[in-house]
Amino acid sequence: MNSLFSSLNISQLRTLSIILKYRNLTHAATVLGKSQSVLSKQLAQFREALDDPLLVRQGKQFLLTDRAITLAEPLNKILLDLDNLSQAPVFDPGLCQRRFCLAASDYVAEHILPDLIEDLALVAPNVCIDYVTWQPNRYDWLASGKVDLATTLVEDASAEFHGRVIGDDIPVCCLHREHPLVECDKISLDDYLRWGHVKISGGGDKDKFIDDLLKQKNTHRTVRLSVPFFSVALDVVARTQNLLTIPKYLLERSTNQRPITWRPLAFTSYSFRYWVLWHRRTHGSPEQQWFRQFVYQHCQSSQALNPRRS
Repeated sequence: MNSLFSSLNISQLRTLSIILKYRNLTHAATVLGKSQSVLSKQLAQFREALDDPLLVRQGKQFLLTDRAITLAEPLNKILLDLDNLSQAPVFDPGLCQRRFCLAASDYVAEHILPDLIEDLALVAPNVCIDYVTWQPNRYDWLASGKVDLATTLVEDASAEFHGRVIGDDIPVCCLHREHPLVECDKISLDDYLRWGHVKISGGGDKDKFIDDLLKQKNTHRTVRLSVPFFSVALDVVARTQNLLTIPKYLLERSTNQRPITWRPLAFTSYSFRYWVLWHRRTHGSPEQQWFRQFVYQHCQSSQALNPRRS
């Protein structure tokens, strides 16, 4: 074999396979939709590239040379492997044995994760999940593969990320039921700044917009406690006079469990949007496509995270 063989492309190898299969240029030309003269020229190239006649005339028919016979089977296998590479693999969640990492808040862990894991045991019993607390703007976790999927509030993700919207929400001020500000229909900026605040640092960024707004006004609030846990933040508000800025829908599901309530914020019209988020490098993976659809469906069907279902 000489160096000409390395210059043959896939289309030419398919042509050679057909020629060897039919051992007749007229029949091969019909199958390939080419003229017999074109195939004659290509056969001459193959003979030169392989340094072998490949087909020899015997009476009115052609016979394969020994070199052609030994070439035919591995050539067909190579072409079949190439065809398989070009086809998306068939994914069966019931056979999947991989481990996924899902990032979200402790609120999602409490209200959605138990049902999700229960259903996972039925449809994909060999799949395992690592659950981590999402931190604001840690998109590098998705880019690096540390995290496969996140459910979070998104404001400024770059174009290299994909996502599906779960629902929308608005921020409100959470406070004790006997807090002096309960008498207000809406919380003014002056009243808001008069009191200490609790900040939830885990999960999506729930109140950075407040600090950005205050910075523009050359003022700030006093954050008495920053804690990553949703339930702990609510417990602190239920026992103190501190305020908590939080998405309305997340809060409404917890007011009947604690002596807390909420009031609208008079000084902002900001809104939140909940997303299922992933990096573009996993966008075409059948396993990842199934997993994010599985998580998205649970977020959509659950009243815990989808304000559209309330």
